[in-house]
Amino acid sequence: MRELWALGLMSGTSADGVDGALLQTDGTRIFDFGPTHYSPYPHALKNQILNAYGRKAGPETESISHAITHHHADLVLMLLKKTTYKADLIGFHGQTLFHKPPLTCQIGDGSLLASLTGLPVVEQFRLNDVSHGGQGAPLVPVFHQALAKNLPKPLGIINIGGIANLTWMGHQEEDLLAFDTGPGNGLIDDWIRENTNLSWDEEGKIAAQGQVNEPLLKRWLSHPFFTQKAPKSLDRKTFQPCIEDVKLLPFEDGVATLTAFTAMSFKKAVAHLPEKPLFWIVAGGGTHNLTLLQMTQKYLESDVKKASELGWDNDALEAQAFSFLAVRSVKDLPLSFPGTTGVPFPLTGGRICKP
Repeated sequence: MRELWALGLMSGTSADGVDGALLQTDGTRIFDFGPTHYSPYPHALKNQILNAYGRKAGPETESISHAITHHHADLVLMLLKKTTYKADLIGFHGQTLFHKPPLTCQIGDGSLLASLTGLPVVEQFRLNDVSHGGQGAPLVPVFHQALAKNLPKPLGIINIGGIANLTWMGHQEEDLLAFDTGPGNGLIDDWIRENTNLSWDEEGKIAAQGQVNEPLLKRWLSHPFFTQKAPKSLDRKTFQPCIEDVKLLPFEDGVATLTAFTAMSFKKAVAHLPEKPLFWIVAGGGTHNLTLLQMTQKYLESDVKKASELGWDNDALEAQAFSFLAVRSVKDLPLSFPGTTGVPFPLTGGRICKP
């Protein structure tokens, strides 16, 4: 199969901004990594997105969708301007506002993005999956599998964005399991924003100053989601009541307890795995939170490596994944599998918009 250069775009539920990454792939193998670029959302747009969480697409989200699409287009043109690489197509994840299968909502206009950039755009990666009874998430496991092709198995990869998700790979190619594990950075960021003029706990310094409230943590971990059989996925708002709970604690203790909640959710996830991984790879924005990483190492009682230690681009990994998925989509290769989203059979997805 002919390899293509695809430009993947990812804006996660943290709503910080957009990552863009070029990747050369035939949808099965990865041939080369191109440049990456990050473009933060303007403060006003970020607040609009955060305030729109939990809503479905409609007239009130059209202006946000339009602004998001233009922001993505600007990033594409900026990234291509600073390199000699040329993109054959774009993988456009869009901005998730709501995810509760069988309903999922990612806003952003693929046709407008194709028009603004002059490139074919693959969008709405999750719709075909949820329409066939799948969870619609996570979609990155097949990319993780390609990336980790030569690593020893069994292997676990945890991606910590607003929500955290896990990919487990066994010795055989079909041994692929994935699911959302629980909150990632989302609750921590929300609590930080509510109490300071900061947007996140840089390096986990605030959490390191607090004490974990063990009774509260134990209560949160009794949520039925953690015993629910995988595959499973979450909406960003699922654990929002935890923010009300930590209002009873000193600020630093609240940050520490929310951070421990994310780390303990990884330990809970191990019960759903067929075999304990030889080691864990952690990726995503959460890797910049050193306290979270220390707690993760402690609770998993296992070797934990940052993606960057293996030479992977930690911050651009999900954008690279949607480059990979866009190529799989145009080649009619499956994006999701029974073990990753719960679909009855391997299923392709994505909608192509031509300029």
